[in-house]
Amino acid sequence: MSLTQIESGRPAPAAFTRMLWRHHGEPGMLIPLLQAAQDSYGYIPPLSIEQISEATGIPAAEIYGVITFYKQFRLKPLGRHLIRLCKGTACHVVGAEMVGQVLGDELRVAPDETTEDGLFTYTVVACLGCCSLAPAMMIDDQTFGRLTPPKMRKLIRQYRREAAKAAGKPPDHVVSSTAAVSQG
Repeated sequence: MSLTQIESGRPAPAAFTRMLWRHHGEPGMLIPLLQAAQDSYGYIPPLSIEQISEATGIPAAEIYGVITFYKQFRLKPLGRHLIRLCKGTACHVVGAEMVGQVLGDELRVAPDETTEDGLFTYTVVACLGCCSLAPAMMIDDQTFGRLTPPKMRKLIRQYRREAAKAAGKPPDHVVSSTAAVSQG
């Protein structure tokens, strides 16, 4: 496959293609090319790794090593909503661990995973910088503080209801994972 195509046979995003051609064979361009791929696709798909390997002469295995070394790079797409739970000292002291356990149970994923429906990606961060709101988390660009397990569950269910409504599903279609487990 050429440097300008992706798995579906459609053209690769123009910005990524320009980066590949502009820096073809130029040393020291691996990180900028990985950033361009991620900016274009939202993550780094396998074919873009092959394209970068072809453009730089760096083996794909070595490129995977760089991707997995740096936390900024993703090999899977993010969910529609990015949840960042703070585990800084202030949040930790006032219950972030419990909130994180409940969040993982509610979403049915571990940190750095995306829910099966693609609605949420759950990550843990060292600090959000809003210690007076501890424990805190962000969903996309909105900060939520003084979290308790019930408050956090309510937030997640609200986002699920809004997503169901936007998809044209009735509100009762959204069942929490806890309720689904206890009913099953």
